[in-house]
Amino acid sequence: MIIVIDPYTEEKLTQSLAGRPGFFKLFYDTENCGCNGVLAIEILERPLDTDVKVPVNKFTFLVDKQQESLFDKALKLEADRTYPSFKVTSDSALYSTNVRIQDGRNIAN
Repeated sequence: MIIVIDPYTEEKLTQSLAGRPGFFKLFYDTENCGCNGVLAIEILERPLDTDVKVPVNKFTFLVDKQQESLFDKALKLEADRTYPSFKVTSDSALYSTNVRIQDGRNIAN
């Protein structure tokens, strides 16, 4: 799997890390949504045992092994220039236009 980002998106991802280390996890959040899931990005301190690492420029993205099959092999992640969200697409699909980043890292770090 590859994830392509542009320089503006790289800048927004860097801002999301706020100078602290972290991994970006791309996943379908099914908790309390009553549906098949909402695409989200969570910043984690470390990968889980079931995560697959996807290097993206100076970042490492994570995708759960069970959810990896839900995505095309090549994705494009774009930061929205007018709203604090991201768009995830591929050559054949629009996954979401309103993907938010949630910081799941421990605040004490």
